[in-house]
Amino acid sequence: MVDKAGRRAAALARRRALPASARVEGDAARAPHLAALRGRRAAYEAFGTEPVVPLAPGDLVPVTRAERDLDWRAHPAPALLGADAVAGVDVVLVPALAVDRRGVRLGRGGGSYDRALVRARGLLVAVLHEGELVDDPLPEEPHDVRVHAVLLPSGLVELR
Repeated sequence: MVDKAGRRAAALARRRALPASARVEGDAARAPHLAALRGRRAAYEAFGTEPVVPLAPGDLVPVTRAERDLDWRAHPAPALLGADAVAGVDVVLVPALAVDRRGVRLGRGGGSYDRALVRARGLLVAVLHEGELVDDPLPEEPHDVRVHAVLLPSGLVELR
């Protein structure tokens, strides 16, 4: 099995090769499925080639702390709410490079989301481009937090 670094490098290369038009079309196709996820949300501000999640007022967004854990703020306010704020949301939309059918998520390698997601009580949903939900198992470590579902342009896929 290829290690996490190798899988991460391959996923990033595949994402960089995805035409911008395909990313934009995927983001538009994902929008109605995002709207169907009800309740208070935590989301993220897209970086680089990550799928875009339109933020609504009051959505919690992460702020990386010095020790690489996540604090949270309510969009668009700048005030920090504390690391435990994520426990009060119904849905946590999480960035990922790939997810396998067991819910194992491959992130960028910093561990910030794994640290934060242990406090989450809501539905954990990784937001992906088409083709990033993989059938072959991804490498998993004891600290990795599995997601419950993935959101693709084609819709929500529950994993367990």
